[in-house]
Amino acid sequence: MKLTVIGYWGGYPGTGEATSGYLLQSGGYNLLIDCGSGVLSQLQKYIQPEKLDAVVLSHYHADHVADVGVLQYSRLIQSFLQKGIQTLPIYGHDKDQDGFRSLTHGTTTKGYAYHPDEVLKVGPFTITFQLTKHAAVCYAMRITDGKHTIVYTADTALIPELVPFSRYADLLIAECNFYKGMDGSGPGHMTSEDCGKLAHESEARELLLTHLPHFGQLSQLVTEAKEVYNNKVELASSGWTWGA
Repeated sequence: MKLTVIGYWGGYPGTGEATSGYLLQSGGYNLLIDCGSGVLSQLQKYIQPEKLDAVVLSHYHADHVADVGVLQYSRLIQSFLQKGIQTLPIYGHDKDQDGFRSLTHGTTTKGYAYHPDEVLKVGPFTITFQLTKHAAVCYAMRITDGKHTIVYTADTALIPELVPFSRYADLLIAECNFYKGMDGSGPGHMTSEDCGKLAHESEARELLLTHLPHFGQLSQLVTEAKEVYNNKVELASSGWTWGA
């Protein structure tokens, strides 16, 4: 299983970059997790949008879904230019009916509701879900191809349920919108210290900090996370890869 970070900013993209988007590849299958602002532009550095096999969305805030419409139009245009463009499945929860309905666009994309209490199988990937604490209904994901496991917290404050959910993850992708000593629990976000605690308590093998803030010295987030977590900690960046 290979992970490529397509976008990693919280709220809005940095110049020439993107908000949340992660490309997972295994056995020739291409799965996009979240599709935030700027993701379609960045995705084309690695694969063409028509090569995607499926998309799974954590929630419907714009920094996680803003480019769904752009993706739909890219598929529509390519359906005129080449044969064999199939309807792309986009999986999202149906707790937000307006958001869920937007996932279907003619024959270019079709929305499918995942049920958070059930296992979702998408290509070679098996995905389980955990409700997070956020301003909108949002689900963390535990994704495995049978060999390796990635946990993506999506947007959340630190909650006890995330510890067993993240247990022994090969890679923990944790949102880190605030610095140590700040309080992100109101809007539903974690601090660098929270991320370190989650990685330590869940015994994750590696920690990637993402959904980064637009203020402060970002390297400080790594330093603060390492105060409570002794294994590898890195900052997400465009094109950052893990696995093979």
